[in-house]
Amino acid sequence: MAVDEKWLAQLPIEPVNAIQPVSGGDINDSYSLRTDNHHYFMKVQPARGKKFFDHEVEGLKLLGQVSNTPTVVASGEINGDGYLIQDWVDIGEGSQYELGKMVAKVHQQHRSQFGLDHDFTVGKLPKVNTWQSDWITFYLNQRLKPLVELAKKNNRWNDWRQTHFESLCDQFKQYYATHKVHPSLLHGDLWAGNFMFEASGKPILIDPDVFYGDRELDIAMTTIFGGFYKDFYDGYNAVYPLTAGLDERISWYQLNYLLAHLNLFGETYGPMVDRILDKY
Repeated sequence: MAVDEKWLAQLPIEPVNAIQPVSGGDINDSYSLRTDNHHYFMKVQPARGKKFFDHEVEGLKLLGQVSNTPTVVASGEINGDGYLIQDWVDIGEGSQYELGKMVAKVHQQHRSQFGLDHDFTVGKLPKVNTWQSDWITFYLNQRLKPLVELAKKNNRWNDWRQTHFESLCDQFKQYYATHKVHPSLLHGDLWAGNFMFEASGKPILIDPDVFYGDRELDIAMTTIFGGFYKDFYDGYNAVYPLTAGLDERISWYQLNYLLAHLNLFGETYGPMVDRILDKY
């Protein structure tokens, strides 16, 4: 284990007197840290350096301007390991209606272009965020097509998938040639594991992968793995109503996350990818 007493002693917080591994996803090592005066949550990315968490810190800062996010205490690098320390959050239960309202307020944060000031290149799925004025260009060239190319390299693609994917891209281009998209601040990975409720009941967003894009991309993610209920969408629509016809567009955006999972976890997600491609 990389995190030992010498490692902990280099953290920019008061001395740690108790450390306990906790669940925190499959990407990072996660810990509960206790000092005499405070309780922290720490994520460590072995051998990835400080840069690994820079994107998350920026995302929490952007989201935190209009939503509830964990308080970042420090981030940095020790012995080549990247770390991120946040205040500990005691978990409770809360209202999905309030969660929906909070996500809608995030999506009301607009920019004039799609993308972000920097790429995220140190993860398993590198993200190119070069600013674009055209949503078709950004989404197809900087999201879907790179995932398809990676699937080819991973031997998880075939001619049938390619033919139907090209047809999907054609329909996407045709639709957005005449429908305007306003670039919204996106959480970027809005599945049920990336929100919680504090003990007070207040919703809180965690683990963002932010950029500015079509808000329907975030909404599509909420529909894939469950965990979001009618109250969530009611709360969202009370603040920032979704555009009619979303059901006809949502599979374009579900494909982004399913292609990511196809690359990360293999053909377990192949049938879900194929069900979407089979429509085109």
